[in-house]
Amino acid sequence: MPEANDVVRTRLIALIAGLAVAFALRATYPVTMPLAVAAVAIAAVWPVKPWLDRLLPSALSYAGTVLVLAGVLLGFILAIYFAAAQVVAAFTEEWSRFQAIFRSASAWAERWGLSLGAEEGYARLIAFGQGVLADAYTVFAYLGFIAVLVVLGLPEVPHLRQRIDEEFGRRERREIVATVDEIAEKVRSYLGVTTLTSLITGVASVLWPLLVGLDLALVWGVLNFLLNYIPVIGNLVGILPPTLYAIIQFGNWTMPALVFAGFCVIQITISNFVYPLLQARSLSLSPVAVVIALAFWGWVWGIAGALVAVPLTAALVIACEHFPSTAWVARLFTREARRDAAETARAPRAQGSS
Repeated sequence: MPEANDVVRTRLIALIAGLAVAFALRATYPVTMPLAVAAVAIAAVWPVKPWLDRLLPSALSYAGTVLVLAGVLLGFILAIYFAAAQVVAAFTEEWSRFQAIFRSASAWAERWGLSLGAEEGYARLIAFGQGVLADAYTVFAYLGFIAVLVVLGLPEVPHLRQRIDEEFGRRERREIVATVDEIAEKVRSYLGVTTLTSLITGVASVLWPLLVGLDLALVWGVLNFLLNYIPVIGNLVGILPPTLYAIIQFGNWTMPALVFAGFCVIQITISNFVYPLLQARSLSLSPVAVVIALAFWGWVWGIAGALVAVPLTAALVIACEHFPSTAWVARLFTREARRDAAETARAPRAQGSS
């Protein structure tokens, strides 16, 4: 019984410490968030470095790795600009028609005792646009900070391995290096699966508008491809622009309802079945754990937290698996951790007995 009480007390202390760390991470968002995103970016792009080492000197291979990452980032920025510019242009051209439809909907709602607030609706849309522009400036500032961290952090990877070799014994060194390598591999796996599901979402979001005759099919596909990198929130946001545009284009409620239903089916199917299933396989996380991770890291760091929620949670699970005292945390998130943690816990005793 005393041992059981000690276990309960230890886990309560760990829970309190975890909550304290969570609030600390939230309070230090301007520093800790860019560090985490930079670490994920370095883990994702690092395999390019050994490949370039076979073709170029070390200094040039570092530069090439940074250029590859910059090229990918530039591609995403151009895609975002293309989608945003097309959406803004389309709604600007049809703004008067959209206002008329909105007034008609407001009049219909008032007959049923409801109020959509036409004038307030316009003000809210303008305020929303201004907020997006302000957030965009902040995002670019953070992207610049993250880029600096990546450029400075890439050359430190081999030095970090060297310090680990100098500071730890052979078994501990092997354990730490194996843990770090596994985390990096899982991060790359996560990004690969996310890109795959984003492509599936983008293609489906092009085909459905073509099928129902909705204009700007390529724009909706690119938009939903990009937004799919923001789990849950991005999936919901991606439904709204094509639905609103369908109201403008068709001038009735039947086709917009069909467009809305089709995009809902696409997002629900991919987000709630395909995406969690593939992520659970690649990261050994249960779908419930993925949802909890999104909620937690989204609360800590907002959209940026949602972007890196799954790889960060996978990193914590992998780290917990390698220590007997925290193996129970890993078991909460994955079934495979039960076997791996048990093997890790037995390894020191087996070596000691031999």
